[in-house]
Amino acid sequence: MYPEYPYYSSTEKCEEVPLTFPPQHQNYQPGMEYLMNPKPIFENPNVKGSQKLLNKVAVISGGDSGIGRAAAVAFAKEGADVAIIYLNEHEDAAFTKQRIEQLGRRCLAIPADLQREANSVQSIQHVVSTFGRVDILVNNCAVQYPQRSILNISEAQLDHTFRTNIYSFFFLTKAALPYMGPGSSIINTTSVNAYRGHKTLLDYTSTKGAIVGFTRALALNLVEKDIRVNQIAPGPVWTPLIVSSFSAEEASSFGADAPMKRAAQPFELADAYVYLASDSSRYVTGECIHINGGGFVGG
Repeated sequence: MYPEYPYYSSTEKCEEVPLTFPPQHQNYQPGMEYLMNPKPIFENPNVKGSQKLLNKVAVISGGDSGIGRAAAVAFAKEGADVAIIYLNEHEDAAFTKQRIEQLGRRCLAIPADLQREANSVQSIQHVVSTFGRVDILVNNCAVQYPQRSILNISEAQLDHTFRTNIYSFFFLTKAALPYMGPGSSIINTTSVNAYRGHKTLLDYTSTKGAIVGFTRALALNLVEKDIRVNQIAPGPVWTPLIVSSFSAEEASSFGADAPMKRAAQPFELADAYVYLASDSSRYVTGECIHINGGGFVGG
């Protein structure tokens, strides 16, 4: 269960951002944030917002927890109403919805398996029937299943990873695009692994590379419609995906190999999503923001 909100979100002291974590593992993906120890820090209470997204409507897949939750709360602080689409993490989604409503904005929490196109269509129809349009789309959901060899990756795993990590981006974008007008923004979450590779995440890394190509191509495709498409490539971030995909031992030292010697907390990425969603980035499309604690990459 979650502690009271002010304790859970506190980032007032730098030393509260942990360098290591207790060993832990969850046996199912995408994982439950409310079971993590410590819980990820999704909000910086010192950021008050400046109405950069006033009365905009944002849709975020995987918005119940992790990076998606951090973006959702940051958008609400900037004046947006938010729809979060999630698989089955009902307690995490309820908490995120509660926080957005505490900030004075409306929130829809929509459970849906976005591996299937029909579910994306139904989800967007729900958003549009409630809010009337879509101004910001964040494609963010993902799974990863480490395997030591390509020989261990089954057809079922490959299909599941691609359907979750890249098919859903196509499906949700197709569903939302008819309701997005000039000045709208699409933001895709890729990964540092798309640029560096990861020896035990072959299929996951492949999908993240596909997102890079999808972002660049879609940006060119939509530029004449004045719809911008960009991406963020996180390095190590403390989210439910980590404890549900890596061993307890690997989770305890997660992020230690980054130049900053720690994993990011989700709130440390949130303002990048705000920037790409807002008019501040009106001359930015087809680009990637790398947030990885100093792990320099090209592209």
